[in-house]
Amino acid sequence: MDDTLDHTTDHTVAARLAARMERLPRTTHSHRGWMVLLGSLFICDLIDTNALAYAAPAIQAEWGLSVGQIGQLTSYSFFGMFVGAILGGRLADRVGRRRTVVWATVLYSVASLLCALAPTVAVLGVLRVVTGVGIQAVTGVLIVYVAEMFPGASRGRCQALMLGIGLLGVPLAAGAARVIVPLSPNAWRWLFVFGAIGLVPALVARFVLPESVRWAVLNGRVAEATATVERLEAQSAHPLPEIVDVPVVHERKRPAELFAHGIRKRTVVATLTLVFGILGFYGFNSWVPTLLVERGYSTTEALTITTIFSVAPFAGALVGMVLADRFQRRTTSMVLTAVIAASMLVFAFTGSHWLLVVSGFVVTLLLQTNTAVLYAYLPEVFPTGLRGLGAGFANGFGRLAGFGNAFLIAAIAGALGFGGVFTATAVFILLAGLTVGLFGERTRGRRLEEIGEYAS
Repeated sequence: MDDTLDHTTDHTVAARLAARMERLPRTTHSHRGWMVLLGSLFICDLIDTNALAYAAPAIQAEWGLSVGQIGQLTSYSFFGMFVGAILGGRLADRVGRRRTVVWATVLYSVASLLCALAPTVAVLGVLRVVTGVGIQAVTGVLIVYVAEMFPGASRGRCQALMLGIGLLGVPLAAGAARVIVPLSPNAWRWLFVFGAIGLVPALVARFVLPESVRWAVLNGRVAEATATVERLEAQSAHPLPEIVDVPVVHERKRPAELFAHGIRKRTVVATLTLVFGILGFYGFNSWVPTLLVERGYSTTEALTITTIFSVAPFAGALVGMVLADRFQRRTTSMVLTAVIAASMLVFAFTGSHWLLVVSGFVVTLLLQTNTAVLYAYLPEVFPTGLRGLGAGFANGFGRLAGFGNAFLIAAIAGALGFGGVFTATAVFILLAGLTVGLFGERTRGRRLEEIGEYAS
């Protein structure tokens, strides 16, 4: 078949297949299998993301590095994520969702293996940039895939479930580090070997995961897309509703169209939301242990408190499953960030130990809930031909904010102390919620094409 459909029929075919996808009342057996695979890819993503953090003390000891040099290594990963989010998004729009996920996973897995062989901190730094490119390319395309391939009525719930499964990668990485790192002074290298485990689900995805129906039909692979839709319909346990067609202008788009009339506002809103959100998210989570010690807690007390907080992300993802499809996502995010900001201020200024612990737990929990809501919202607001790049652009600049976050928060801590840092993170997270809440799009109860293809 030709690479592109005949222009007189492509819109009709795209609209009909999209309508058949949207009418699916619930997830099917195939959807559930895909979710296990996507969640596994996300687990591996987070294992590799956290590998450096857990290996850092041993690396610092073996190579005699300063705290500043370790901080630079961490920031290199964020820079790679900035590149990976945008590059991965563009590739997903050009060569396909599945192919990008598979090869980006291979990229960061191979880079992680090479990290295990790194002879110097400079080489390790370069490899962490490459690792960051692959990791964020995968993350960005996974949320696009869920948006396009799972039933519209449960898109938010499915995004939250994938996030919840992926978060298992954090304790897995911590557990592996606890076993591996103490074995010898250079055993930390094996932690990066463990970080390459993503090669396994990548191989499975290559043969099991179908291409996104929406991307496939946009790129002339109509028979493949139709076969996938027919399989999902056959697995549906209940009679399917009537097909309700919506005329769709379904076509490839140039990257510059992210800033064309009708899409520009969405790009700016999504980008600012992610920038403010990541400043607030990492500003809080990355600095709590250090600043608790600065405030007068012992290292043991600080680690005890953060261990309590570590339970919260999983609960936050579960709360996201409850909320993501129940209300408008933009409204949900605005309310969540208001509660998070208020809790951060309590955490910043309370003199009560138990109130500090409770408020910090609430912040950590709801930050993940808000992440689940934004993961659902982000890919919905862009048309199919720009969905990967649009979500990647916003996410990429958010990661760039994460790159600068360490320097910004360090400056605020030096000037304003504990209370000043968490007041700043409260302001950042509130700005994220206000941006999407006041200027974002309504997405709940609307079909993907209805939201994204008719930007105005």
